[in-house]
Amino acid sequence: MELWLAIVLILAGILISAILFFFVGVSYRKKVAEKQIGSAEQEATRIINEAIKGGESKKREMLLEAKEEIHKTRTENDREIKERRTDLNKQERRLQQKEESLDKKLDNFERKEEELRKRQQAVAATQEEVNLIKKSQLEMLEKISGFTQEEAKVYIIKNVEQEARHDAAVKLKEIETELKDNADQLAREIISTAIQRCAADHAAEATVSVVALPNDEMKGRIIGREGRNIRTLETITGVDLIIDDTPEAITVSSFDPVRREIARIALEKLIADGRIHPTRIEDMVEKARREVEQTIKREGERAVFETGVQGLHPELIKLLGRQKYRTSYGQNVLNHSMEVAHIAGLLASELGEDVTLAKRAGLLHDLGKSVDHEMEGSHVQLGVELARKYKESAEVIHAIEAHHGDVEAKTVIACLVQAADAISAARPGARSENVENYIRRLEKLEELTGSFPGVEKAYAIQAGREVRIMVRPEDVSEDNMVLMARDIAKKIEAELEYPGQIKINLIRETKAVDYAK
Repeated sequence: MELWLAIVLILAGILISAILFFFVGVSYRKKVAEKQIGSAEQEATRIINEAIKGGESKKREMLLEAKEEIHKTRTENDREIKERRTDLNKQERRLQQKEESLDKKLDNFERKEEELRKRQQAVAATQEEVNLIKKSQLEMLEKISGFTQEEAKVYIIKNVEQEARHDAAVKLKEIETELKDNADQLAREIISTAIQRCAADHAAEATVSVVALPNDEMKGRIIGREGRNIRTLETITGVDLIIDDTPEAITVSSFDPVRREIARIALEKLIADGRIHPTRIEDMVEKARREVEQTIKREGERAVFETGVQGLHPELIKLLGRQKYRTSYGQNVLNHSMEVAHIAGLLASELGEDVTLAKRAGLLHDLGKSVDHEMEGSHVQLGVELARKYKESAEVIHAIEAHHGDVEAKTVIACLVQAADAISAARPGARSENVENYIRRLEKLEELTGSFPGVEKAYAIQAGREVRIMVRPEDVSEDNMVLMARDIAKKIEAELEYPGQIKINLIRETKAVDYAK
């Protein structure tokens, strides 16, 4: 019993102690919290006071800065306004001065206009007076001379025309003499140097090819049963085979030299092989065609290599190679083109012109002759079209177009190609023409020169390289001789085709005959 009582008392004492400790702790914490709150309030008050003081200071500083900025801006604006006012005043003064100057000029202009009007009136009056004087003088002159005004005009014009014709003939003689004195020697040296440095062989080629046969029996084999072999060969190659009484030979004829060459090579292969029938003919013609194409390409490359012309289109090289089988008046066109290229290059070198361009134009000048058997048009037109097609330069195209005088030569290169072409064609032995064409050309030359008024007789001499013309002295005066020779030369150039040049030699002879009795 006492034990339980002691335990209860102990528990009651512990409970009471705990309650007392709780209340004491709460009271202590309250005091501490109140103390901390008080110090925090003081600190907050201090911070607020400092913030208020700092804000007022910052506000004062900002107000001062704003006032200073306003003052500065106002000062600048005042200065700018002052400068603008000064500029405006200057412009006003300048405009005022200009206005005064314009007023003065206007006054001067009006004064001059008035003076001009008065002068015009005076001139009109003077002109009327002059017309009256002129009319009276003309009437007096007509009475004195016995000529009317129109008759006097005709008389004066006739005299002036005769004097002008005489002066023109004299001046033309002087110019020709001066040109000959200064230019003949230099031109002769340049051309002779070019010809001497370019010596080429000239081989005249016929328009038909002759194929040799081992015996006359081969003719029958070539003809074949009922002519089937010869028909096949002619059909495939496009040539004519002429088999006549000529011993051991067959003639191949065609206007196209390439076809003729293909047929000749095919015939030679067939004769060497001995087997002649339509199928074999087709094979041999095809082989001959490939062989000719290779030869054409090789010859074109040789021409380009020997002349030193670079950068030609492959098709142009083939067209050049085709010229190997083309002749003009018996002259091989490929050799002629190469020679023209060399001569044009040498002439360009002597004159200080572009040698490469001159050689290129000279090599391509007869390009149209490669296809003139196949296409419509002259070889000049065809050459121009081909050169344009394969993007040749404008200088080369113009040289091709002008090398026969179809258009006027406007560049030095075109003139050099003309000269080189004439030199190559006119070289002795370079070209040949048949007797019929030769006679026809001479007759045409005599007929053309004899058609001029005042011509008594005309003779073509020196194989057509000179025409000697006898004129009637009563119809052609001495002064008109030079002009007439020039007109005849121009007409020959326009209407005739001839190699080289033709000398026009006019002869005017006056005879006086009398008898002593």
